[in-house]
Amino acid sequence: MSGGAVASVPEGLLDEGIWFRVEDASTAAAVRRAAERLAAELGISERDTADLSIVAAETAGNLVKHADEGVLLVRPVRVRERAGVEIVAIDRGPGMADVPYSVGDGHSTAGTLGIGLGAILRQATWSDLHSVPGRGTVLAAQVWTGRQAEQTWASGLIRPINGETVSGDAFAIREVDGRRQVLVCDGLGHGPLANAAAQAAVRTFHMTPIAPPAAVVEALHRALGHTRGAALAVAELDADRATLRYAGLGNISGTILNPDGTRRGLVSLPGIAGHQKRQIREYDYPLPPESVLLMHSDGIVDRWSPADYPGLLTHSPLVIAATVLRDAGTRRDDAGVLVARLP
Repeated sequence: MSGGAVASVPEGLLDEGIWFRVEDASTAAAVRRAAERLAAELGISERDTADLSIVAAETAGNLVKHADEGVLLVRPVRVRERAGVEIVAIDRGPGMADVPYSVGDGHSTAGTLGIGLGAILRQATWSDLHSVPGRGTVLAAQVWTGRQAEQTWASGLIRPINGETVSGDAFAIREVDGRRQVLVCDGLGHGPLANAAAQAAVRTFHMTPIAPPAAVVEALHRALGHTRGAALAVAELDADRATLRYAGLGNISGTILNPDGTRRGLVSLPGIAGHQKRQIREYDYPLPPESVLLMHSDGIVDRWSPADYPGLLTHSPLVIAATVLRDAGTRRDDAGVLVARLP
């Protein structure tokens, strides 16, 4: 993860965004400047940028004052020709036993005026927060141009292995003619060559005409022959039939998390997209309306359990993904996670 001076931010922020370790006031200021710079690149109005500055500064400031191992992501969000800036704050701090009370103005545990969280919620176009005492807090906030949020039914996060600036993991989301599909991929190895394979998969996914997941995986396999190759999986969420269609090659993990606490693993076949495959098969699974699809690379371990996070599955896909990345992501590998649910 990168942090410190804003000079470390690349000329053009990629959709993956920039991670910061937020440990002192100087890094908090760099977060605010990075958010303002991204808003300018996206053409966000001065008024909305001013709101974004407050959200960025207060979110980073809260991490400095209250968090343990606080990290923060700044990245663009784009839906249907509209753009916004998204801020995701993750910490392993003490957590909040009473979230509504904690976000109320006047509440403080650090001798401040106690308006930080309240200011974030007021100035953000959209926000979501989940906290568990003893485990920490995840806060997600977006500021959109025009002040109307574009809520998504799926979201994900990626983080490179320690020592690398780019990740070999990637995800993609698309909705075409009412059909909702997602991709998670893990380019072989780490660093720029793994990233090139993953980005080639993302580009092909978006360019391939809408088709069943098995056909999309076949197209991805054909397109990645010039790269290192990747493990990948494609899922389609069918609201009309309450069904999930799933096809994968390699060690991308897929799980359906049900509100009653049960979970169902999804089948991916052995192989490397672009190099080795058997016949690609597609599997159908029941997907009740309140269930959640979780997909991740092998940079996420399987020790995570929703039972340890009361109420989490009722939150946004972004907050769920951030919680999984925080508590199940390993620093010894690229980590990528995606969460989706029927809208």
